[in-house]
Amino acid sequence: MSDQKTFATGLQRDAARRKAQDHFTAAERRDREVLQEIARQQATVAARTAKLRALRLAKEETDRIAALSAVAPKSRKKKAT
Repeated sequence: MSDQKTFATGLQRDAARRKAQDHFTAAERRDREVLQEIARQQATVAARTAKLRALRLAKEETDRIAALSAVAPKSRKKKAT
């Protein structure tokens, strides 16, 4: 009889261990998926930021060139003789 109790207790322990292991495995999988999603979002934000920065720099350069060409060279005053 004690062998059956020990056997049953061993089976219960194994079932509990298996259930806990399954739980932790699922949690690790979810954690990994969350980290991958965060990495994808960070890559998207970095790409968008790089694109916007390039556009801003190009616009600033265009504005700088336009400002330089808009400034007319100062004309010399003719000397009165």
